[in-house]
Amino acid sequence: MTDSAKARAPILAAGGILLREGSRPRIAVVRLRRDKSWVLPKGKLYPGEQAVAAARREVMEETGHRVSVRRFLGSMSYAVDGNIKIVQFWHMRAVGGPVRELMYDIKAVKWLSLKQAIETLTRAHEKVFLANVGPIALRAAKQHARDKSIKRLVRNGSRRRDRSAAVASAEYSHAAG
Repeated sequence: MTDSAKARAPILAAGGILLREGSRPRIAVVRLRRDKSWVLPKGKLYPGEQAVAAARREVMEETGHRVSVRRFLGSMSYAVDGNIKIVQFWHMRAVGGPVRELMYDIKAVKWLSLKQAIETLTRAHEKVFLANVGPIALRAAKQHARDKSIKRLVRNGSRRRDRSAAVASAEYSHAAG
């Protein structure tokens, strides 16, 4: 590959819109140590690494949380030192509390409402991106919570019916015998 072709090759990266779900979902933003900017958790792909695997790895390294990857949200691109950087993002859910220390490049993590996260982000292109995909991630999180509640109700309801049927069967067997 020539130097000019190498210079034009895009930088590939991946990250996540990481939510801590609950009655008031919160989005993770991270503070970079080198320039103190607040950004979305993301990072470059290793050679041969799939984007979704890189997103999971980078978000865990930068936030300290294990994550559950939900769905692809979109991508953004911007110029970095004369090259184009393309970042793919997934909707993710934090699983439990922190499980590891933050990587050295990250000074802090904040969990904020969508509005606060947009206001806190330092880079204009990330503010615009989050303003567009953040509501999608929040709606998906709410739908997931509703689906889980419905499944739990159905599961608990069928257990009650199973127990009721077992009691009725036992009563019938006892009365018949």
